[in-house]
Amino acid sequence: MNGPVLILGGTGEARELAARLVADGIPVVSSLAGRVANPRLPAGPVRIGGFGGVAGLARWLAEQEPRVVIDATHPFAARISRHAVEATSQTGVPLVRLLRPAWEPEPTDRWTRVPDIAAAAEAVQDSSASRVLLTTGRQDVGAFAGITGPWFLIRVVDPPTADLPPGHEVLRSRGPYRLEDERELLRANRIDLLVTKNSGGGLTRAKLVAARELGIPVVMVDRPPETAARIVNSVEDAARIVGE
Repeated sequence: MNGPVLILGGTGEARELAARLVADGIPVVSSLAGRVANPRLPAGPVRIGGFGGVAGLARWLAEQEPRVVIDATHPFAARISRHAVEATSQTGVPLVRLLRPAWEPEPTDRWTRVPDIAAAAEAVQDSSASRVLLTTGRQDVGAFAGITGPWFLIRVVDPPTADLPPGHEVLRSRGPYRLEDERELLRANRIDLLVTKNSGGGLTRAKLVAARELGIPVVMVDRPPETAARIVNSVEDAARIVGE
């Protein structure tokens, strides 16, 4: 197959890989889900919006014949990752999962690890927290809508559309975040619990360092299981595979 490289995802790794391949003269098409109102666009041609499930993605692959699909979606974008596995299996297109390493707790971190968002909401409900920084993304805030005790500072890129907890403030911002700013955010808002997903990477890691320094506990949502057979953890490894 001699078509372009298809890069799935609007992550920083996806943009970095697209820029590198374009600079090397390798044809690339980047596909973004379209869930962010004003996404940072990668180098090269971009398509925005879903493919129409497994069948739609398989049809696109059959028509375009990409040399490889690089799934560089967010670690929690489980649906599109499953679709990529199924569609590439049907069409015989090679698939590589570019997955940033997960965060690991330091000895002084106070993490409670939970398997999913519902369990994170239960952990908040069972805690003694009074002021929570919620950074799980706008699509998951509805899981916390029924919690009436603590006040929530809900940090999102785009406005949430689900129901929200009674006591809350929405803070719209986009990383990367600096440690000194995260430290001040936690202090100024008297945060006593941080709830986040294990997204990994450096863009939003500073909140974990600030929480560690201030002794603030963290409810950490573990990643969903991966289904791709070939997984790499760096842009360099993904680019090397493309060049093989």
